[in-house]
Amino acid sequence: MIYHVVTAGDWTASPDEPYAPASLAEEGFVHCSPDESTTLAVVNAFYRTAARPLLVLVLDESRLIARTEWEEAIPAPPPGVAEGTRFPHVFGPLDRRAVVGVLRVTWDDDGRATGTEQSG
Repeated sequence: MIYHVVTAGDWTASPDEPYAPASLAEEGFVHCSPDESTTLAVVNAFYRTAARPLLVLVLDESRLIARTEWEEAIPAPPPGVAEGTRFPHVFGPLDRRAVVGVLRVTWDDDGRATGTEQSG
């Protein structure tokens, strides 16, 4: 399984179409993470001020139509992630049939992501 962070509004905006975040057009791929703990580090580094609820899509990589490449973060991984960690990058939209779970990020009183729970 691989993980992708998305706002609830973006995820539900076009439910009958594959999901294509802005990074696909801007960078040529969809950013994903290799596990839940790395995903939380990504949330704390880049999504603390994002609209909430913030969701994490759990993706079965074998169900994705687009190719996935595992690459190191450049210039460096986010704080709390080991140097050399490889991140899955999906070079096309995320097929909704590849989504096997949707988690909601949980937060502490200081606005830090602390975990996830099943979403609705």
